[in-house]
Amino acid sequence: MIESAASHQIKKIQKLMRNARFRRQEKLFAAEGWKMAEEALERRLVAALYLSESALPEYQRRLDAGEIIAPADGTVVEVVADKCFRDLADTVNPQGILAVIRMPQYDREQILSLPGARVLCLEDIQDPGNLGTMMRTAEGAGMSALILSKGCVDLFNPKVVRATMGALFRVPFLYCDDMSTEVENLKQRDFTVYAATLDADSDFREEEYSGRAAVLVGNEANGLSPAVSEKADKKIKIPMEGELESLNAAVSAALLMYELYRHR
Repeated sequence: MIESAASHQIKKIQKLMRNARFRRQEKLFAAEGWKMAEEALERRLVAALYLSESALPEYQRRLDAGEIIAPADGTVVEVVADKCFRDLADTVNPQGILAVIRMPQYDREQILSLPGARVLCLEDIQDPGNLGTMMRTAEGAGMSALILSKGCVDLFNPKVVRATMGALFRVPFLYCDDMSTEVENLKQRDFTVYAATLDADSDFREEEYSGRAAVLVGNEANGLSPAVSEKADKKIKIPMEGELESLNAAVSAALLMYELYRHR
């Protein structure tokens, strides 16, 4: 049993939770809670599983009842003293289970070649809750993938991971170094690209969204950069009454994704 916060395993988990560069280097991330652990175990993505002393009986019960899949051969399973686990946890009320998980990998060519593919392109989204909500909504709206610019908050930030509620394992995601170049690449693949922007003339509900479609949503404070929005095939806006200047980015993305869903 791990009883010291000075354990190299504990230190590695803490670094995975706090350091995006380390996560990318290791191709691992840490996630708390039963739901995320179950999702990762089901997909054989768990590299190591850490259980608090008090959670061990519940883990054994669920394992015996077939409620969770047993860790794959070679997966590290460790018990952690309760006090040590509380110091490790990122949540206020930890559930006593934490998984170190291998990052899912996706084939860009396969995703973007899908007939009728629908992708949400995100430029420099900064709020973890927004990104997590967008991913959950993308699953509900049947999107093919999310494409994230390098300026977005890290998808494997613990707050983002929690906000996805497991959609992180079910919605493909891709990264791009430059969203402007990505738009050009999508257009070459016969995607019609729609930029959500306040200076648009077209109501988002008036488009047909036929064939492959990509929707661009920008940073919470600044929206899409001009270099990106100008590359789009069409600019669209969400009509608003009152004195609002804009909607929350996750709300806007949800409206747009479900409009694409309506036209499928």
